[in-house]
Parts: sequence; C-alpha cells; structure tokens
Amino acid sequence: MKALIDVNPPVTQPMVRRHPETGRLALYVGEGTTTHIAGMTREESRGVLQYLFAHSVRPEFTYRHHWRPGDLIMWDNRSTMHQALRDRVPGTHRHMHRTTVLGEPSGALYEAAA
Repeated sequence: MKALIDVNPPVTQPMVRRHPETGRLALYVGEGTTTHIAGMTREESRGVLQYLFAHSVRPEFTYRHHWRPGDLIMWDNRSTMHQALRDRVPGTHRHMHRTTVLGEPSGALYEAAA
C-alpha cells in the first residue's frame, strides 16, 4: 500500500493566478493546504500567509448560500475557494456531483532545497 505522500506529493503553486478567460488575478492560497512559501521556512512564511488567509475570507470577497430544495451551485475552482458547512437542517441530505475539466497545470512537484 502506497503512503499518502506517494499518492499526493507536495506541489508548489503560484500564490496569484491569472484566470485564462477573464484575465483577472486571483489569490491562490488556502489555510488548509498552503504550508509555506517556497524558498522560505514555515516560520518566515507565517506572517505573510496569515495576512493572506485573513484577506481571502473578508466579507466583501465572500458569498454565503442559504440552501433551498432544488438549488444548484456551480463554481470555477481556478478562482474560487469553497467550504461545505455542516449547517443543513437535521434529517435532510445534500446530493452532490463533481465534474473536473482538464486544463493547463499550474503547479509543479515541490523539491525542497537541500
């Protein structure tokens, strides 16, 4: 059985990405996945990342959906963060389908400096 790190090796990603259709810039960091800035230690990265994490979830950048039966939500993962909250009415179910469209890779396998 392969170790988790073998199946999902560390990858470097740009911290800012340009959307290929709109040309708009989007911050590409996530508190649950971004561990540090390449070329910096975790300690050196901490302050910058904490600022960016807090900035990315400011109310003016956030949409909160209040679900109703029959709702359909779609988003573009290239420029949108999302989080499923466990706040639905007890006894109700959420039915999900995920579709992933291939595109240009934006990252590369991370190779820590020796």
